[in-house]
Amino acid sequence: QVQLVESGGGLVQPGGSLRLSCAASGSIFSINAMNWYRQAPGKESELIAAINSVGSTHYADSVKGRFTISRDNAKNMVYLQMNNLKPEDTALYYCNADGYYSDFGYFELWGQGTLVTVSS
Repeated sequence: QVQLVESGGGLVQPGGSLRLSCAASGSIFSINAMNWYRQAPGKESELIAAINSVGSTHYADSVKGRFTISRDNAKNMVYLQMNNLKPEDTALYYCNADGYYSDFGYFELWGQGTLVTVSS
């Protein structure tokens, strides 16, 4: 079994920063892509940042230049540094990862999410 657990959300003022973390734990052989999604109230989920196993990254236009995704392969963790936060960044943020279990079965998993609220 593998699970993803996010942390680091909270309430922040506009212009502030937060760092989200997502830890993958369990019987992992390897992880391919690790991604951050968010879902704002009344809106569909959107992919905002992705990073593959060799560190190549992709960002949604809405966060480009403000958010930075990174990963620590040794710890099976992915991070999202969020700077210059705006009220429209308020959402439930959750991570997604795919890879292989130690018995080489494939997995794609989602975390439960961490809430980010940007408000004065």
